[in-house]
Amino acid sequence: MMKKRLFLFVVLLGLCQAYAPAFADGDDIVKDGWNFGPLPCVSYNSDLGFQYGVCADIFNYKGVFPDYRQRFYLEASRYTKGQTLLHGQFDSKYLIPGVRTTFSASYQYDPMFLFYGLDGVEAYDPALAANKETRTARYAYKRSMVRVLADFQGKIVPHLNWVGGLSFWHYKLGDIDLEAYDASSTLFHQMREAGVFSAAEAAGGSRLEVKAGLVWDTRDNEAAPSRGIWAEAYLNASPDVFGDGYKYARLSAHWRQYLGLAGEKLVFAYHLGYQGTVLGQAPFYTQQNISTLFLRQTCTDGLGGINTVRGLLAQRLVGDSYAWLNSELRIRLVSFNFINQSWYVALNPLFDAGMVTRLYKGEELSAFYGRSLSDLRAEALKLHCSAGSGIKLVMNRNFIVSAEYARPFRRTDGESAVYIALNYIF
Repeated sequence: MMKKRLFLFVVLLGLCQAYAPAFADGDDIVKDGWNFGPLPCVSYNSDLGFQYGVCADIFNYKGVFPDYRQRFYLEASRYTKGQTLLHGQFDSKYLIPGVRTTFSASYQYDPMFLFYGLDGVEAYDPALAANKETRTARYAYKRSMVRVLADFQGKIVPHLNWVGGLSFWHYKLGDIDLEAYDASSTLFHQMREAGVFSAAEAAGGSRLEVKAGLVWDTRDNEAAPSRGIWAEAYLNASPDVFGDGYKYARLSAHWRQYLGLAGEKLVFAYHLGYQGTVLGQAPFYTQQNISTLFLRQTCTDGLGGINTVRGLLAQRLVGDSYAWLNSELRIRLVSFNFINQSWYVALNPLFDAGMVTRLYKGEELSAFYGRSLSDLRAEALKLHCSAGSGIKLVMNRNFIVSAEYARPFRRTDGESAVYIALNYIF
């Protein structure tokens, strides 16, 4: 397995020069026109397996590189553990004068979507994970998702932007239907039968969300900042436009800071995140979605996994509100020029932590487990931590190949995880 991961990392390194023209550190070059970079789509994620498919980054430049006028990203891929993904994204600061416009549309189908219960109170047992010999798959259900996002940012004063947008989500959920597993053995099936969530809620549904808030951004660059602050606070409000009885408002707040301890060679970066329902009631199928203004990874589910608390099982914590921390020391080891491109290698030892800050369906869980609500609350409101390290290969300042390894402090949160993908997670 380690040889396969190393091979995958080498493939990513060898392919990445297709994305951008060459320049040396500190140089500015002028580039006009379109740059089309089709590539095989390869990555690795312990939760999803190996990813294979095709993708393309399409840039339109007019002026100083790496600032682009328009960027299109297209992807069609599949993971070896079953997930299928179709995704397209558009980003431009020039489509609407004075407004940064970001659109994305995604379709995701997962015959074994990971689900470890609500609020983190279910103790993960690896013996109950997917096993064809025993036909058990306690931690999975079937899910398909359509996601369409439209976000807009405009300047109020230097570094302070307003943000607004619309999001559409459509979920279809159900029992796993693979012959190798007994659907009645799943936690999802048992919770639905026990009434933790209704049959209608457990079947999925559609949501329209309206977004409004503020962004403060003083980063020196977006891909790998060495100084500055990137902070956001916005509400996602979902009226009951589909007549299913759910309406809610959810607050998302993020504080990311980049401290250059030795210029660009040594940077301490940290991210404090919060997301929680502040009005109304949100349905079960939306609670694992972690809202973001700009997708660095096509998957936005949490809490746990590559996007939030690395090392924890993906979607390990599903609650009505979350708080989490990402922190890492970004150490530039060496810079060099190769194949007419500018490169550097960086190490990033990391520490992450997260927790549920408010129970979701506490009374229903109390009945399901036969435990008091205060006992469940004490179990749910515990901190889940992980630590590890990663290595990055950065080309031309804005294309980043990443490999990370992390272990949770608790065995009930998983054993360890490896992620080979693109970009810093914040």
